[in-house]
Amino acid sequence: MDIVTHAVMGAAVAAAIASLRCRGEESALAERRLAAGVGAAAGLLPDADALIQSSGDALLVLDYHRHFTHALAFVPFGALLAALLLWPLLRRRTSFSALYAYSFGAYLLHPLLDACTSYGTHLWLPFSQRKEAWNLIAVFDPAFTLLLAVPLFFFLRRPDSVAVRWSLMLGLAYFGLSFVQQQRAETAAVALAKSRGHQATQLSVKPSMANLVLWRSLYLHGGRVQVDAFHVGLNVRHYPGNSAALLDTAAAQKIAAGDAKRLRDIERFRVFSDGFIVQDRSRPGFVGDARYAMQPTAIAPIWGIEWRGAAAATEFVSRHEFSPAMRHDFFVMLLGRDISYLR
Repeated sequence: MDIVTHAVMGAAVAAAIASLRCRGEESALAERRLAAGVGAAAGLLPDADALIQSSGDALLVLDYHRHFTHALAFVPFGALLAALLLWPLLRRRTSFSALYAYSFGAYLLHPLLDACTSYGTHLWLPFSQRKEAWNLIAVFDPAFTLLLAVPLFFFLRRPDSVAVRWSLMLGLAYFGLSFVQQQRAETAAVALAKSRGHQATQLSVKPSMANLVLWRSLYLHGGRVQVDAFHVGLNVRHYPGNSAALLDTAAAQKIAAGDAKRLRDIERFRVFSDGFIVQDRSRPGFVGDARYAMQPTAIAPIWGIEWRGAAAATEFVSRHEFSPAMRHDFFVMLLGRDISYLR
């Protein structure tokens, strides 16, 4: 998720731990605030893996983002690292055991929160390479962030406040609502695939950006990826999406043009994208991750890899164009309007 949400979640959990440790003490409010600061910092630390980059390997950052620093087995060590980094600054204000407890709670929630998105998180390293992507929440969801942040604000202002309990309970309730919405969207997606006579594989549904109402559905069938959108309100409304051919081995070899490193990079990107890679016909040389697009009905990957010349190195490219026409169509679907309103 976005760094603001991780910081707020870490602060809320650490402040809750501090309130249990210092219950009834006059210094409880000061300790909560200190804990919130520690939790915010420790809650961001797992994303330091984004610093693992190489100018000669554009995909290295993809290989290691949400990797070992996000593994549950690494949490005790990550929390220890956070506590050691903060100890020189805070040793006169709290004990190291308290600092570690705040860091542990905040660090633990980071990978679990990331696993609730659709990107894929290596929770089980070193025991398994399986990535968890529970598709419960978008990587940016201000409603969820506010449910955590507003009660936390009051909790850190009044010594008698118990608002942080509401903060955490509302966060859990939000995930409960998301699970219900996800199941409704998935049921509709499965029924749609059957009505088309498709043997859908790798079917997944995920919320579109910043809401739990408009969901994006993807599945594979006959060497193609099919995308659809569903507005999940009182009733479920389907918005037909696009379909595109997956990049098969022959097409990958053609793009690689005999370059072994380029072919390896395509296959690495295929693993990263869970097999959902397509070639953009309007942009020769661009191979994209079809799981993500600015429009829930579109196959227009927001990121991918490309080569700008016969001997060029692999580049990772991000595309986030969101034109006025695209915004119009997005809000038509978000509001659940009839398909005839779409451009």
